[in-house]
Amino acid sequence: MCRTGTGMQAGPSLACPSPARCDHEVTDPAEWLLGPEERGNTATDLPAWTEGNLAVPLVHGTAYFDALVSAVEVLDENDHLFFTDWRGDPDEELRPGGPTVAELFTAAVRRGVTVRGLVWRSHVDWLSFSSRENRALDREVEDGGGLVVLDQRVRRMGSHHQKLVVCRHDQDATKDVAFIGGIDLCHSRRDDAEHRGDPQAVPMASAYGPTPPWHDVQLMIRGPAVAALDTVFRERWDDPTDPDEGNPIAHVIDRLRQSRMYADRLPPQLPPPPPAGPHLVQNLRTYPAVRPRYDFAPDGERSIARGYSKAIKRARRLIYLEDQYMWSGEVAQLFADALAEHPDLHLVVVVPRVPDQDGALASRPQFVGRWQALEMCRRAGRDRVHVFDVENHESTPVYVHAKVCVVDDVWASVGSDNFNRRSWTHDSELSSAVLDTTLDPREPRDPAGTGDGARTFARDLRLVLAREHTDRAEDGSEDDDLIDPEAFVATLEAQATELDAWHEGGRRGPRPRGRLRHHAPEQLSLATRLWATPVYRLVDDPDGRPLRLRRRGEF
Repeated sequence: MCRTGTGMQAGPSLACPSPARCDHEVTDPAEWLLGPEERGNTATDLPAWTEGNLAVPLVHGTAYFDALVSAVEVLDENDHLFFTDWRGDPDEELRPGGPTVAELFTAAVRRGVTVRGLVWRSHVDWLSFSSRENRALDREVEDGGGLVVLDQRVRRMGSHHQKLVVCRHDQDATKDVAFIGGIDLCHSRRDDAEHRGDPQAVPMASAYGPTPPWHDVQLMIRGPAVAALDTVFRERWDDPTDPDEGNPIAHVIDRLRQSRMYADRLPPQLPPPPPAGPHLVQNLRTYPAVRPRYDFAPDGERSIARGYSKAIKRARRLIYLEDQYMWSGEVAQLFADALAEHPDLHLVVVVPRVPDQDGALASRPQFVGRWQALEMCRRAGRDRVHVFDVENHESTPVYVHAKVCVVDDVWASVGSDNFNRRSWTHDSELSSAVLDTTLDPREPRDPAGTGDGARTFARDLRLVLAREHTDRAEDGSEDDDLIDPEAFVATLEAQATELDAWHEGGRRGPRPRGRLRHHAPEQLSLATRLWATPVYRLVDDPDGRPLRLRRRGEF
C-alpha cells in the first residue's frame, strides 16, 4: 500500500513512490465529488475532477513560503508563474532575510519566466483593506518585467479572495506544482507552530499583541490537477471585461497612475503533468452573479457551496472544521440538518477567539453572525457540538485563518473560502477537495460504518492539526486517543476544560498540556443586536446568488 506519510511538511518522503501501487480505488467518486452537471456552470473548461495527484498540506506560512521559494527558484526560461492574491506585500520576507515576494518574482522574470498576476484591487486602506499594498506589489513586479492586473471585477463591496500560485515547466512537467489555500503573499502570514507571529506584522485587534499569532494551511499539489488550476487562472485572466468595470473613480485613478488596465495574451497552455500520487482532486470555486457577466461563469458559480453540501450530507461520525468566521444561517443550517439526522455525528469547530479588528462596527456584526450560526447547530446537536479557540503557550490568542474541512476521515478540503454566505455566494473563492484512493490501516478503519473506509490524506490532515492543538508528538506516536472520533472529541474536551480551569484559577502551577479553550460567543444586548444584525447581513455576509436561487434557498 502506498502511503503519503503522517507528516505534513513538504519533502521527498511524502511523494508516492509508484502511483500504480496506490491501487485502492474509490468505488464511486461521484458519491463524494460533484459531477459536471452538479457544478452548475456549463461554461467552464474545468474537468469534474482529476486523478493521480499528490496533495501535501503545508501547515503555517513558514512551511508554505519555504516550499514556494524552492518551487519558483527552479523555474527557467519559457516556464510559467501565475498567481492570484487577495492582499500582496512586495516586501514580505518568504524566508528569514529574504527573498521577498517581489525579489522572488522579479528574479524569475530575469531568468525568462512568464510571470502573470491577478490581485484584487481592494477597497481603501482606512477601511482596513489593502489597496496601497496591492498597488505596490503590482508596481514592483511590473517594474521587474512581470505583468500584474489589479482586478475589481466583483460585486459591490465584494473581493477576489483566491490565493493561488501555479508553476509550470515547459521542458519537464514532472516539476509542475501549484499552491492553493488560505495564505496570502503578505505580512503576518509567516508564522510557525510556536505561534509567536510574523515579525512583519499587520495591525490587528489588541488581544493578539504586536506580532499576532497566525494559524493557516495551504495545499501543495502535483499531478494533473495543476493543469486544472492553470485553467482557473486563465479563465479569469482572459475574461474581456475591464478590470475596473463598474468603478469609474477607480478607472480614472488607475489611468492617472498608469496602472495596467488590460491583460496581455498568455502563452499557450502547457500539457498536463503526469500522475504523481494517489489523490483525486476537485477544484471548487465561488464566483458571484455579476453584470457584465463572466464569460466563464455567466450566472456565477457556487461549486464550493455545492461541494461542501454534498460531502456534509454524507457525514455520520465527525465533521472537523477550522474556519476564520463560521457564521451565516444558511451555512449553519447544513450542519444542523446533518446533526439532527445522525445522532452519532459530532461537529468540532476551531475559530478565532475575537475578530481581527477592534471596535464595535468591526466586531459586533461578526459576533451576531457567529452566535446565530453556533446556536442553530447547538439546538440540533446539543452536546455533540464542540467549539474551540486557540492560544499559544504564552496564552496569547492565535488568529485562526485556516479554511479546512474533514468529513469522517474520507473527504477533505482546503481553500480560501470561509463558512459563510459571503464566501459561498458573493466573493471569488477557490478550494481543493481531496479524496484519497489509499485506505488508512489505523483503527477504526471505517469510522462512519458506510463502507467508504477512512482515507490516509483526510485522517492525516485532521491528526496533524490535532497534534499541534493538543501538544502531541509530531511523529504520531501519541495519537492513540485522537484517531477514533469519540476518543478525539473526548480528548479535546478534557484538555480544553483543564486549560480553562487553569486560567480561571489564576494560572497557578504548571500550564496544562494543549492550546484549545472552549469558545464562548459574545453575549450582546438587544440594542446591539438591533443595529448589528442588519449590518451583518448586508455588509459582513451579503448574498451574491441570482434572485431565483435566493428565493428557492438554493446554491
